[in-house]
Amino acid sequence: MPADRGTGYTLGFAALVCLVCSILVTSTALALKDRQEANRLLDLRRNVLVAAGKAEPGERLTPEQVDLRFGSIQALVLDRRTAELQAEVSAASFDARWEEQNPATSLAVSDNPAGLSRLPDRVLVYQVCEAGRLQSLILPVQGKGLWSTLYGFLALGADTSTIGGVAFYQHAETPGLGGEVDNQRWRERWKERQAFDQQGQPRIEVIKGKAGSPADDPHRVDGLSGATLTTNGVTNLVQFWLGDEGYGPYLEQVRAGGGEPCR
Repeated sequence: MPADRGTGYTLGFAALVCLVCSILVTSTALALKDRQEANRLLDLRRNVLVAAGKAEPGERLTPEQVDLRFGSIQALVLDRRTAELQAEVSAASFDARWEEQNPATSLAVSDNPAGLSRLPDRVLVYQVCEAGRLQSLILPVQGKGLWSTLYGFLALGADTSTIGGVAFYQHAETPGLGGEVDNQRWRERWKERQAFDQQGQPRIEVIKGKAGSPADDPHRVDGLSGATLTTNGVTNLVQFWLGDEGYGPYLEQVRAGGGEPCR
């Protein structure tokens, strides 16, 4: 660089390089946005399929296979408090994390069993339908464990009480202890348990030690050795989302036969 161009030339040249780089970064981000959104939706659908029993944990599925297995599942955006269908909102592009974090679409809360700081006004639920009949519901759930927020899905039968499965797909619990919420053998022990008691109150809980069979001990699930605080968190978050502040209004609507009909 010629010496007589001085500081102004240097600053101008640096600014030009920064401008070009920012344009390249922005262009790349915009070009990848659609792909990132498609991957987000694909990953979400894979986890729904696992909770619905239509895919095995860790099973490698192509986008085409995911779409095929998802054919009997319909996603619904609901008002959390009234269970009214939000038909004007696209379920395919609905971003539950954004809804929860955005003050315009969520409510600040405190002192709730799930340990949540905000509750979204709208929630996304899934109905599994076969031959025009409701087979099961897949409900997203989340809440605090020991070290992290656990994100997962709870599957309920058409009676809205019989548990078909549970799947946690994101958390940072201790590997080998609380991290065993990923263990397929433990998750199998939720099946055929009952989420509610005879009075319609959420009763399913993870206990310390061994639970009986679903027929003899319908509201309790085996604990995980050395992970009491994590499993307490699982109990709290599941009961919270099954209650009045979570999916309670929607489940009441389904029981009364007023849920969205299968298409």
